[in-house]
Amino acid sequence: MEIIQHGTLANITLDSTILDQIVSAQTKNKGVAHIKERVLNGKAQCFQVDDKGVLWFKNRLVFPKVPELCQQILDEAHLSRYSIHLGSNKMYQDLKQRFWWTKMKIEIARYVAKCDICQRVKAVHLKSAGLLQPLSIPSWKWEDISMDFIVGLPKTSKGFDSIWVIVDRLTKVAHFLSVKTSYPAVGDHVYLRVMLTKGIDL
Repeated sequence: MEIIQHGTLANITLDSTILDQIVSAQTKNKGVAHIKERVLNGKAQCFQVDDKGVLWFKNRLVFPKVPELCQQILDEAHLSRYSIHLGSNKMYQDLKQRFWWTKMKIEIARYVAKCDICQRVKAVHLKSAGLLQPLSIPSWKWEDISMDFIVGLPKTSKGFDSIWVIVDRLTKVAHFLSVKTSYPAVGDHVYLRVMLTKGIDL
């Protein structure tokens, strides 16, 4: 047996071009140019420019607001086989280790919320609510009531600035009482009972 030399041996290396695209986009972006100008004037403490003119936020590369480039990096971080559709928090934690841009967390959350696969496939990790428990039907009027307050109204001549709304759940009859927001909560049930006993229609 002998070794016969045939052909040549080659080594293929795959390098990502996304960093080169970001650096190229920085040179054309007005927002990045404005930050660089502030760095030169000493007004941007957290930013720095390296020897190649690349802008950094601490140790993170500043990502210019280019829609096509932003969509590309979000797709790479979310849709690739290595990322397997990460949630917004995990995706943000991964991207913020290397990149920075304004409103980064909000944009990532919006991107994940629009992912059709995530909305259809991912399970909701919440306990099921169970069966509905409707309220019991009252057997007599004014036996069961609901109350609410309408606040923030202009003051009247007597100093009232709110409306106390009391509704009977059976007959749907309502009373609207003029009150003040400074009234104490103690004794409200007594005041309500007196008003309803007198049958005052407000």
